[in-house]
Amino acid sequence: MTRAPVRSPANWKSRELDERRDWLYVLDKDELAEIDAAYARFKGSRVPLEKATRGDFPAPRFAAIAARAHEALERGPGMFMIRGFALDRLGLEDARAIYWCLGKYLGTAVSQSDEGDVIGDVRDIRVPADSPRFRGYKTSGTLSFHTDSCDVASLFVVHAAKQGGRSLVASSVAIHNELLRSKPDLLDVLYEPYYWSMQGQERAGEAPFYPQPIFTQHEGHFSCRYIRGQIKNGQRFPEAPRLSEAQAAALDAFDAVAADPEFHFPTDFQPGDLQLCNNHVVMHARTAFEDHPEPERRRHLLRMWLSVPNSRPLSPHLGRIYKDRTPGAVRGGFPPKTPGRIVFETSEEWENRMNATH
Repeated sequence: MTRAPVRSPANWKSRELDERRDWLYVLDKDELAEIDAAYARFKGSRVPLEKATRGDFPAPRFAAIAARAHEALERGPGMFMIRGFALDRLGLEDARAIYWCLGKYLGTAVSQSDEGDVIGDVRDIRVPADSPRFRGYKTSGTLSFHTDSCDVASLFVVHAAKQGGRSLVASSVAIHNELLRSKPDLLDVLYEPYYWSMQGQERAGEAPFYPQPIFTQHEGHFSCRYIRGQIKNGQRFPEAPRLSEAQAAALDAFDAVAADPEFHFPTDFQPGDLQLCNNHVVMHARTAFEDHPEPERRRHLLRMWLSVPNSRPLSPHLGRIYKDRTPGAVRGGFPPKTPGRIVFETSEEWENRMNATH
């Protein structure tokens, strides 16, 4: 096929993103005071967290920031950082509640697994690699570039690591265009189906693997979905077609561009950072980290997967994960085994479940 470069404000390299500031917003004292007042009102109302609405957490200044974030995510660089939340006076559960309430302005949280967890804890709980509950974000190791299974990935930093744990972001648009320039034969392969594992999230009667390309374009909108570990795991099923040499070479070429410092931008997370990435145009990764010895100081991020009101249309080729592909739909994530179940997961709860199955 004859392809052309993808034209998008999300087509950037590291130096270019460093020179622009449409992705960074630092809260001022009035905005922080508004959030404090909104949380005090919410806490005093005794409304259960799972029933919280915007009306229970009135924050018009933050609503304006959220609108700015939506613009940057869909029609800007594809990422947005809100910096400066004051967490030093708060406990973990207060931080979790504030994050959830602010999320009502950012989008609709979808479940991150069939357990129904809408807020996940990103921290090292030393999950063995051979555990059926293994997930990379529960470890201290390096996480390679990937996307999450939602429109927007959101991370809220409670504690940073003692050393390492640097956040890396990369434009999948820029990677696409570089492959078009340097390896056009392999770029075409990335538009063809790969076979992905459902990671045990399939429902009764569904296949445990499915076909999906890395790159798609639909109604003038580009999208990248890339999680190499799930493609590797798809090969565990004998009935799944084998990865061809060309497919493996295309993945290697993709990884090589993403790993090039010219193509990714590093950020040292600070407590009170809230990072948002549009998964369709921006990937994220993390360097390995060393934790503080004190449990209460260990690296701890909270995570939500969001559907946002101004999301793009998606190709039918993404239908296994994004059941509704119309713009602005609530989509992505993994439906809970118990319909309607909402879980505000804590690390301790997750670790107990992991230990029970390992």
